[in-house]
Amino acid sequence: MQHHHGPESDHVHDHSIHVAQDKLKQALVLAFVVLLAEVVGGLWSNSLALLSDAVHMLTDVFALFIAWWAVRKSQSPPTGAMTFGYHRTAILAALFNAVTLIVVAVVIGTEAYRRLNHPEPVNSMVLLATAAVGVIVNLYIGWGMRDASHNLNIRSAMLHVLGDAAASGGVILGGLIIMTTGWTLVDPIISVLIAMTVAVGAWRVTRHSCLVLMEATPPSVDFGQVAKAIQSIPGIRSLHDLHIWSLSSNRHAMSVHVVVDGCLTVASTQHLIQEVENLAEERFGIGHVTVQIECPESPHDEEDMFALDRNWSRH
Repeated sequence: MQHHHGPESDHVHDHSIHVAQDKLKQALVLAFVVLLAEVVGGLWSNSLALLSDAVHMLTDVFALFIAWWAVRKSQSPPTGAMTFGYHRTAILAALFNAVTLIVVAVVIGTEAYRRLNHPEPVNSMVLLATAAVGVIVNLYIGWGMRDASHNLNIRSAMLHVLGDAAASGGVILGGLIIMTTGWTLVDPIISVLIAMTVAVGAWRVTRHSCLVLMEATPPSVDFGQVAKAIQSIPGIRSLHDLHIWSLSSNRHAMSVHVVVDGCLTVASTQHLIQEVENLAEERFGIGHVTVQIECPESPHDEEDMFALDRNWSRH
């Protein structure tokens, strides 16, 4: 389904894209500076918690880069070779990033277990100073992106950064405990908590990415409700070969064959197709719709026909 926008809306859209790119560029540079500071500070203070937070910061840098690249690449038109465009590039990158994160979380957990059995001294002053810089810069980055948070891509990157600010806050808490009590075991304990947080988030991204790549029905769309809604349109007798999938995390597509009550004129066919397209977009947020109209006499497999009483619940 093709959408048309006037020159004014195109100008506003282009401006919002440029604003988003500028904000993401600035955030990317600041996040990279904090990453370097946390790596140096972690090695200097011998703090595994700070190094764990640096790994989390590395994911922020990667997430911000992907968000910036996706905003830029989304402006590229489809080609003969890439007919859907480049919407899934960010999904592939997110999957790679998530799997790598799970491996890193396991490595951090293994090292933390070793330090629980063999505690090592930690320089709490360096730990506190470096983590404090991380909190301040991450909060600044998140605040700077708030105006563009309506964009799902940028919103996910912003939440990533704010999550790292919370992790840095945990590192500061550990540093204060070490400074006041000398209990260095808190460092590997906080490292495990950070690693678990990273692993849980990475697993969710991995699962979501795999569902998109497997062309599963989007979690936000009820397959059975879509089928019932289409079949309730006057003039449609039945439907079959209904497929709903995602091109990216927030761009959905659908194709369906509908059997009409009788052979229609070209004008009536166009009107019916428009009704299905409008229903899919307005009620279910599906923007790319392909509808094939069939007369009752057209041959099709009865097993493919949709029964309204069929159980379309998720498994």
